[in-house]
Amino acid sequence: MVEPGGRVAAEPRWLTPEQQRAWRAYMDGSQRLMAELNRQLQRDSALSLADYRILVKLSEAPGRALRMSDLADGVLSSRSRLTHQIRRLEAQRMVLRTACADDGRGVLAQLTDEGLRRLRAAAPGHVAAVRHYFIDMLTPQQLAAVAAALEVVDIATDQPADRPARTRPAAAPENGSARPAAGHC
Repeated sequence: MVEPGGRVAAEPRWLTPEQQRAWRAYMDGSQRLMAELNRQLQRDSALSLADYRILVKLSEAPGRALRMSDLADGVLSSRSRLTHQIRRLEAQRMVLRTACADDGRGVLAQLTDEGLRRLRAAAPGHVAAVRHYFIDMLTPQQLAAVAAALEVVDIATDQPADRPARTRPAAAPENGSARPAAGHC
């Protein structure tokens, strides 16, 4: 195969059958899991999974508030998508946007008492679904392997394209204490 400019392109490194199985299982399983968690939240709490993630991040932040840019990074969302979601949450009185006191250009998103109430009401059903469709389906060893593998992927995909990715994450706490402050996942 010849690339533009006349260079000979290397043959693609095709996936082995075992790699193909792992890749497809990840894609199918993760999409089905996220869809099921989203359905459960919408059915039981009138929240989307994206809304829930925003409310959790805000509940864990000092003063229940984050700069919009930090919140977007924290929920892996574009700034424009987050702005749209925050507008909807504001309309439901779950979030309030205010000017950043330190920087007049910055905007803070703050979780309101209503947002915290809705989050606390949604959390038991959500954690039950996470347990049912994910945690309780795996052995402790499988869960540790999934966490280790996806931490590597997360680190590698969080790097600029021109910088080599780290391949090993920092050690996770062994005591199981990595639980959000408000007790929801």
